[in-house]
Amino acid sequence: MSSPTGPAGLPVRMPRPRQPGRHRRPEPLAAPEGAPALVLAVPGAPTTETRGLAEEVVSIARSELPGLDGRIGYLDGDDDEFPTLQSVLTRAAEERTARYELARAAGADVREPDGPVAVVVPLLAGPDSAMLRAVRQAVMDSRVAADLTDALGPHPLLAEALHVRLSEAGHARADRARLFTVHTAADGIVLATVGGEEAVQAAGITGMLLAARLAVPVMAAALDQEGSLASVTEQLRSSGSQQLALAPYLIGPEVSPELLEAAAQEAGCPASAPLGAYPAVGKLALAKYTTALGIAPQQPQGMPVR
Repeated sequence: MSSPTGPAGLPVRMPRPRQPGRHRRPEPLAAPEGAPALVLAVPGAPTTETRGLAEEVVSIARSELPGLDGRIGYLDGDDDEFPTLQSVLTRAAEERTARYELARAAGADVREPDGPVAVVVPLLAGPDSAMLRAVRQAVMDSRVAADLTDALGPHPLLAEALHVRLSEAGHARADRARLFTVHTAADGIVLATVGGEEAVQAAGITGMLLAARLAVPVMAAALDQEGSLASVTEQLRSSGSQQLALAPYLIGPEVSPELLEAAAQEAGCPASAPLGAYPAVGKLALAKYTTALGIAPQQPQGMPVR
């Protein structure tokens, strides 16, 4: 019995038959053939640590969407060890054209590719107008058709990630099963973000979700806005919070570790780690991508809050 063949006589993978019955497993979502690349736009000065973080985020997205073409471009890259966002987009466009021409040369009846070459997802927890302008400019400079998404937050999953980072640092305790707070060592949380007042307002939304989980006040401050951190810590202390903890509402590459350390010293409190490659970050990056392409059944959901 011969197997089905596709263009140029190549074998085609046939889908498995669906399991009968009411308890059958849902069909896994996979990247459509020829789908645009997901290009993670990484801000800040590139380092080996930054690259490892970005690669892990892309790996999480690939595990959720088999067949995903995930790539990484750096806003401040050097096109040697760290490819710039422009060069990554240019290469993706060249490779798509090459695949089309190869298929035509092989006699395949294929359409000329159209639509975006890539969907660019900024690796930002919240809006940072300066960073987003830089990403937009890089996309324009590449002269490649690409869609640009918003930042990853605000989102309940980021509140969950903040909670986990605080508990890992010993500033909050959480139930392992549902991340439900049993006791918190800190009685006030400062969310440290960058991007000015717009970023503070967006972080405040996630902060409200975090406050509901921890049952302590949470306020956001901009590290790049003079006086913001001092004002927030003063408000928290004047309202009765004495054991503060600083929670970076940042993925990590946006600011240097030295800046976070200086912020913790200024606030006079310990700090948890940035969000990093927490699984929610990869899932939210993928959700931005699939939503842009119209192939997402729904946004990823956070854990229930009691």
